[in-house]
Amino acid sequence: MAFIRRVRTGSGATAVQVAEYAGGRQRIVKHVGSAHTEVELGVLLEKARALLADPSQGVLDVAVTALPPVAALVEASGRSVLFETSGATRPADRDGPGRVVGTASRVLFDALSAVFTDLGFTDLGDVTFQDLVVARIVEPTSLLDTGRVLRDLGGSPASYATMKRTLRRAGAGGYRDQVAAACFAHAATAGDISLCLYDVTTLYFEAEKEDGLRKVGYSKERRVDPQIVVGLLVDRHGFPLEIGCFEGNKAETATILPIIQGFQARHGLNDFVVVADAGMLSVSNLTALDEAGLRFIVGSRVTKAPADLASHFRWHGDAFTDGQVIDTITPRTSTKEALAVNDTSKRDEPVWDPATHDKSWRAVWAYSTKRAVRDGKTLTVQENRAKAVIAGEKTARTPRFVTITNGAITLDEVSLARARRLVGLKGYVTNIPAAVMPAAQVIASYHELWHVEASFRMSKTDLRARPMFHHTRDAIEAHLTIVFTALAVSREVQTRTGLAIANVVKQLRPLRSATIAINGAEQTFPPVIPPHQQPILKALHSQRGSHALTE
Repeated sequence: MAFIRRVRTGSGATAVQVAEYAGGRQRIVKHVGSAHTEVELGVLLEKARALLADPSQGVLDVAVTALPPVAALVEASGRSVLFETSGATRPADRDGPGRVVGTASRVLFDALSAVFTDLGFTDLGDVTFQDLVVARIVEPTSLLDTGRVLRDLGGSPASYATMKRTLRRAGAGGYRDQVAAACFAHAATAGDISLCLYDVTTLYFEAEKEDGLRKVGYSKERRVDPQIVVGLLVDRHGFPLEIGCFEGNKAETATILPIIQGFQARHGLNDFVVVADAGMLSVSNLTALDEAGLRFIVGSRVTKAPADLASHFRWHGDAFTDGQVIDTITPRTSTKEALAVNDTSKRDEPVWDPATHDKSWRAVWAYSTKRAVRDGKTLTVQENRAKAVIAGEKTARTPRFVTITNGAITLDEVSLARARRLVGLKGYVTNIPAAVMPAAQVIASYHELWHVEASFRMSKTDLRARPMFHHTRDAIEAHLTIVFTALAVSREVQTRTGLAIANVVKQLRPLRSATIAINGAEQTFPPVIPPHQQPILKALHSQRGSHALTE
């Protein structure tokens, strides 16, 4: 016979268990949980009753045999045997113990809503939009399923039709502009926007055909699905400032200027540093940024090292020391006139000056022994692959270091030797003079790019920005606006708590308030906050993260 067992634990809590008698002995079938308050005890008892009442549990994990029906031995007569109470009234029926009619993760919902408000997003005056953002953070799902997530959080979700209208309103009402303005105001007040980081990614679609926006293009993941290119601008801490989408076949180098120029025009900025990886390295991009009065730090390709370090190679060969930094110049173009700026007759590297070296940029090169070891292993793998293709042991597209001349396949030993010579080097191109920013600071600023990469990972994993199932540009733009806003809230949560957003959701979502029906009325009781979660909630409810867990 199965029954519900309550046991007082050593910590003073009450454990609720499902037990049964087997062979004349008590056996614990399932431990439901431990309660520290009457509310928690009521919730656990209700769960235990549900387990006993659920016939499927006998097949799943709780081997509980339902109680057989028992017939009454004596049938009630309906009359009082001892006394006649004609005309008397019976006392009113009373409810039994409190019955749990629902639970909700209201603590999590209120905490995320508080951050949403602190960032200034409530100025949009759209409660449904706020709900969509919070739901995206807690459990990214389809628009149709968002109502379930919000109900679990204790919210009152709008209808599916209203949610669809909200998406249309987000596009037509310029929500992204307002969100971007609020993000900038927050970053300018709480942080530093003198240096901004830019990068691009691709978001693919579960679609077979291309259209004007969704196109097959270059994918780092080697996907062949229609996609869009998304550009993201963040501050040095990874907080989002601007987002934009482009056709899926658009070159990465063609995305940076529209994003930067839009950001500059929106906020009237004339002086800040833009940091981007080598994918943005093009003469037209750098020239346009320079003409706009903006400073930049862009990764350089190793193939440019021989020209930039011509003097070093002549006077010192290919010898470098770990941590060595060479501050020199790089030609803007490959013309003979431009290449002449590096005078190999002089042992000392030229000091870049924008007035003197108008046909070049400043180049900073750093050597790392650790990077050299890693690059050396990569080159060895590429060399072995090339040799295997030449020997006919492997068929593949023409790999690196393989040349085909008149049908003859040979190893490009010159290119391989040149690559071996450059292992361990990493270059950076900038228009900031050394007197304004030393070489070490240029390198350190570039290394901040991991923040924007982390934001992209957050949007793709925690917020599940992809794949997309929208097919119109307006719907896609609205989806990106939701993701952009959710990313801002998530980054702020991470800043305040020092924890990943997924970790915060995991810890706070199980803290559920309980609505209990008793004596004809319903009352909602908040959960008891365990000591480990109290600092998290304190940090989330403190503006600007003044009580961040990491401090």
